[in-house]
Amino acid sequence: MVIVGVECLLIDSATFASEGTRTVQVSQGWLQQPQALQVGTGKVVRPPEWIPWSLIASGAVVVLYAMTLPKRWGNGD
Repeated sequence: MVIVGVECLLIDSATFASEGTRTVQVSQGWLQQPQALQVGTGKVVRPPEWIPWSLIASGAVVVLYAMTLPKRWGNGD
Protein backbone atom coordinates (compact mmCIF):
# COMPACT_ATOMS: atom_id res chain seq x y z
CA MET A 1 0.00 0.00 0.00
CA VAL A 2 2.90 2.33 0.69
CA ILE A 3 4.34 1.73 -2.78
CA VAL A 4 1.01 2.34 -4.53
CA GLY A 5 0.51 5.48 -2.41
CA VAL A 6 3.90 6.85 -3.44
CA GLU A 7 3.15 6.06 -7.09
CA CYS A 8 -0.19 7.88 -6.86
CA LEU A 9 1.61 10.81 -5.27
CA LEU A 10 4.05 11.04 -8.18
CA ILE A 11 1.59 10.81 -11.08
CA ASP A 12 -1.19 13.16 -12.19
CA SER A 13 -3.10 10.57 -14.19
CA ALA A 14 -2.75 7.02 -15.47
CA THR A 15 -4.08 5.71 -18.78
CA PHE A 16 -4.99 2.05 -19.03
CA ALA A 17 -4.53 0.90 -22.61
CA SER A 18 -7.12 -1.17 -24.38
CA GLU A 19 -6.78 -3.46 -27.35
CA GLY A 20 -9.07 -1.42 -29.57
CA THR A 21 -7.85 1.56 -31.58
CA ARG A 22 -9.66 4.04 -33.76
CA THR A 23 -8.56 6.13 -36.71
CA VAL A 24 -8.86 9.91 -36.46
CA GLN A 25 -8.43 12.38 -39.32
CA VAL A 26 -6.19 15.30 -38.29
CA SER A 27 -5.80 18.40 -40.44
CA GLN A 28 -2.71 20.62 -40.15
CA GLY A 29 -4.32 23.51 -42.01
CA TRP A 30 -6.70 24.19 -44.88
CA LEU A 31 -3.98 23.82 -47.55
CA GLN A 32 -2.72 20.40 -46.42
CA GLN A 33 -4.28 16.96 -46.74
CA PRO A 34 -5.69 15.43 -43.53
CA GLN A 35 -3.61 12.65 -41.99
CA ALA A 36 -4.94 9.47 -40.41
CA LEU A 37 -3.72 8.80 -36.86
CA GLN A 38 -4.26 5.66 -34.81
CA VAL A 39 -5.59 6.62 -31.37
CA GLY A 40 -5.96 4.13 -28.53
CA THR A 41 -9.14 4.12 -26.50
CA GLY A 42 -7.95 3.80 -22.93
CA LYS A 43 -9.46 4.62 -19.56
CA VAL A 44 -7.86 7.60 -17.82
CA VAL A 45 -7.71 7.50 -14.01
CA ARG A 46 -6.97 10.66 -12.01
CA PRO A 47 -6.65 9.80 -8.30
CA PRO A 48 -8.06 12.40 -5.88
CA GLU A 49 -5.61 14.28 -3.67
CA TRP A 50 -6.46 12.31 -0.50
CA ILE A 51 -5.83 8.81 -1.93
CA PRO A 52 -1.99 8.80 -1.88
CA TRP A 53 -1.83 10.06 1.70
CA SER A 54 -4.37 7.58 3.00
CA LEU A 55 -2.61 4.67 1.24
CA ILE A 56 0.78 5.72 2.67
CA ALA A 57 -0.65 6.11 6.18
CA SER A 58 -2.51 2.78 6.08
CA GLY A 59 0.54 0.99 4.72
CA ALA A 60 2.74 2.51 7.41
CA VAL A 61 0.37 1.28 10.13
CA VAL A 62 0.43 -2.25 8.67
CA VAL A 63 4.25 -2.23 8.43
CA LEU A 64 4.67 -0.99 12.01
CA TYR A 65 2.18 -3.55 13.30
CA ALA A 66 3.94 -6.35 11.43
CA MET A 67 7.27 -5.30 12.93
CA THR A 68 5.87 -5.62 16.47
CA LEU A 69 4.30 -9.07 15.98
CA PRO A 70 7.40 -11.10 16.98
CA LYS A 71 7.56 -9.24 20.32
CA ARG A 72 3.88 -9.95 20.96
CA TRP A 73 4.37 -13.67 20.34
CA GLY A 74 7.41 -13.86 22.60
CA ASN A 75 9.92 -14.60 19.83
CA GLY A 76 11.53 -11.16 19.75
CA ASP A 77 14.91 -10.45 21.27
